[in-house]
Amino acid sequence: MNAPIMSKSDAAELIVAARIRAGLTWAEIADRIEAPLVWTVAALLGKHPVPAEKAEIVCELLGLGEGVAESLRLQPARTRDDELVTDPTIYRFYEALAVYGPALKELIHEEFGDGIMSAINFKVDIARRPDPDGDRVVVTFDGKFLDYRW
Repeated sequence: MNAPIMSKSDAAELIVAARIRAGLTWAEIADRIEAPLVWTVAALLGKHPVPAEKAEIVCELLGLGEGVAESLRLQPARTRDDELVTDPTIYRFYEALAVYGPALKELIHEEFGDGIMSAINFKVDIARRPDPDGDRVVVTFDGKFLDYRW
């Protein structure tokens, strides 16, 4: 009888622990699999399916077995995890969108017309910018504009 497939959350926990034990940064892993940094982290935390060849490289790099690679290849359920809302870093994104989301929506509609920013045809990046009052976190969302068609 075959063992059940490892959950994406269990695989993510193993990946995080193995990455720390190996002394690797997320950027080093992203470079090894030739993938964008933020996509790599999201994928290895279970939010994207990982192509087989990339999953194999990650598991070899981190000393993880086929069960993790198999889980990485699975299509994820992209639902909100209620646990995330209590994490202070993630909560700040919710808070920022609660405050600025309506303004951004108005500005998108004014600039582009009736439509939305794609989260599928999408790039995201993070950078650090020095500032005299303390370093700044710069998050860039770069999504294709999709106009509503009536």
